[in-house]
Amino acid sequence: MTIKSNTKFLIIGLGLMGGSYAKGLKKAGYYVSAISDNADSINYALKNNVIDKGADFVDEDLIKEADIIIFALYPQVFVNWIKNYGSLIKEGTIITDVTGIKGAVIYKINSMLKNNVEFIAAHPMAGREVYGVENSDENIFINANYIVVPTADNTQNAINICKDIGEILNFSKISELTPEKHDQMIAFLSQLTHCIAICLMTCNQAENLEDYTGDSFRDLTRIANINENMWSELFLLNKEQLLSMMDLFISDFDKLKNYIKTDNSNGIKDMMRLSTKRRKLFDKNI
Repeated sequence: MTIKSNTKFLIIGLGLMGGSYAKGLKKAGYYVSAISDNADSINYALKNNVIDKGADFVDEDLIKEADIIIFALYPQVFVNWIKNYGSLIKEGTIITDVTGIKGAVIYKINSMLKNNVEFIAAHPMAGREVYGVENSDENIFINANYIVVPTADNTQNAINICKDIGEILNFSKISELTPEKHDQMIAFLSQLTHCIAICLMTCNQAENLEDYTGDSFRDLTRIANINENMWSELFLLNKEQLLSMMDLFISDFDKLKNYIKTDNSNGIKDMMRLSTKRRKLFDKNI
């Protein structure tokens, strides 16, 4: 374990993800402070022992005492924070993040950081369809995947520290991807699936559908209960990759549509058999 027991963590942004990180790190015995522009979030976290110390303003003392800073902010808010306050981070600090897009963030952040402050990006593949620190839960990381996203500028020490965070929080699998590979993968596995769920909920305006649905529709559209501010930003920041994956999906959807239209039962069954075979690979990770 690269991270020492007396390491001080600072979390900037105390919503669902920031709060869940805080709870997991506190449970492991680490000192955790937080900065949020929401005073209610800070007060809740202090009252419920989610954090050791907190501020609803950019507190220089909290920033300077931190050894590792975790940014749980929307991508553009993260970039703007570093632009405005990055100079307050002390030399030797490791910073990481939880943002769902990397190429549009990492290189901007690195260009603004002063020497001896290292940014090693990460993406926890976990979440819930609720928001706020009051809904945070360190158990959302159990059985979830955690992706470390280094660049050529990262040291092995920082990469190891980032992986250690994943281990401390009990993620089941820790992987490494380049920013470009990450964004391509996330366009398919996460962003496209949210697009499909959104369209399922908006394409049919018939009344009272909720009275007739079964679990299959509920399961397939669970993620349609969506944070429009965050996800619209993620879609647009990864536009080219997402559009490519949407075209890929439309191509196979049209293939299935044509099989049904032409009564091609063999084609339908072939797609179903391939779907079942590939789905079993994902079941192994549960």
